[in-house]
Amino acid sequence: MEHHRSTRDSISLDKRIILALDVSSVDEAKRLVQRLEDHIKFFKVGLELFLAGWFPMVDWLVGRNLEVMLDLKFFDVPQTVQSAVRQLKDRGISFATVHGNDTILKAAAEADSGVNILAVTVLTSLDAGDLRDLGFQCSVEDLVVSRARRAMQLGCAGVVCSGLEASKLRLELGDHFFVVVPGVRPVENRPADDQKRVVDVRGAFMGGADHVVMGRPIRQAADPEALLRQLHQDIAAALTGR
Repeated sequence: MEHHRSTRDSISLDKRIILALDVSSVDEAKRLVQRLEDHIKFFKVGLELFLAGWFPMVDWLVGRNLEVMLDLKFFDVPQTVQSAVRQLKDRGISFATVHGNDTILKAAAEADSGVNILAVTVLTSLDAGDLRDLGFQCSVEDLVVSRARRAMQLGCAGVVCSGLEASKLRLELGDHFFVVVPGVRPVENRPADDQKRVVDVRGAFMGGADHVVMGRPIRQAADPEALLRQLHQDIAAALTGR
């Protein structure tokens, strides 16, 4: 347990932000990586880019000594999920996301793929009203904590959750798992897109995040390098203060 904690604490600053390569072509993704890899060493490949470039895109990133979060949110019958996760073995992928019930998470964790399995708790595009529509009677926070607790018990290495719930997870479940926070914005919480439960970078790390996933705010910045330098300063300050 203590070893896992020291591993989390020693994550380098250039791996704290996971840049979401949510772009439509391999060429665009590679240009973005080549521009920013001096500042960021961790990249997310989601459904759009994976379908554009398949495993050669992942292999290209790993071959540049970069870390990869494969964000495909595996969701299917447990045996199929386990077989799919086994396809990731020996590819150098750091994180893979799984979305589903206990048997699905357990199957993924037992696939012995060498990849850290992250359980998606509640998508950050959902809010309390959406959950009520889906039939959940509890708060978003309670649902996230419940799902995270089960994911840890089932052998997952960490969770994906909103920054709004990260501090509650740390308080109730401790430090011995990864917390990856998507939907993060550089400034105060003023979402203008499909993300609803969001926080800023400093708030995410103060709350206990190990990594944040950012895409559009960096990709669309007038000066992405300058923004990253500022974000790294904010992260370092938050990590020191928590």
